Amino acid sequence: MTTPVVAFDFDGTLTRRDTLLPFLGAVAGRVNVARALGPAAWHFVARGRDDAKEQLLTRVLRGRDRAEIAAAGRAYGAHLVARAIVPPVRDRLVWHQREGHRVMIVSASLDVYLSEVARALAIDDLICTELETDAADRLTGRILGANCRGAEKVARLRARLGDDAKLLWAYGDGSGDEAMLALAANPVRVRRGRLDRSRTA
Repeated sequence: MTTPVVAFDFDGTLTRRDTLLPFLGAVAGRVNVARALGPAAWHFVARGRDDAKEQLLTRVLRGRDRAEIAAAGRAYGAHLVARAIVPPVRDRLVWHQREGHRVMIVSASLDVYLSEVARALAIDDLICTELETDAADRLTGRILGANCRGAEKVARLRARLGDDAKLLWAYGDGSGDEAMLALAANPVRVRRGRLDRSRTA
């Protein structure tokens, strides 16, 4: 019998808010991130969310040593697990684990800190946005592949689980999760840290 698969978004679902900007501020300084947001905002208007994100990452992280950022990511991921995970959603995640379900995090957030989150929460599979490195193991600022949002979440799930991938449950909070939620027999919208059962199939 196939093990049921459950997918959780991260930002706004397992946490109440965005986790990327605080991480960038921690590793590069809030002033530098604030300066980078202006040009990134222009890219958002002109070319869309994914291009804006890559522009921000390039301005803030390009040239940084991968090992240094990974170490900062592990510390930040541990902080998130200790202080930022929403209790009702974490309880639901633990329930799925006790039921023997295969639990995944599928997120546009970065691999450098979600890897630690997944390890600490005993997550079975992590699918997320990954950072590109050059031959010297320094970050280019570019995203490896595509930003893991919207239709990309479904493409990654199908690559991992097969073209006929189906989820028993999926949890998400925004428009970037709708395609993933549509794969689930039981889609759950998370609103302000609460499971929105009125919008659960």
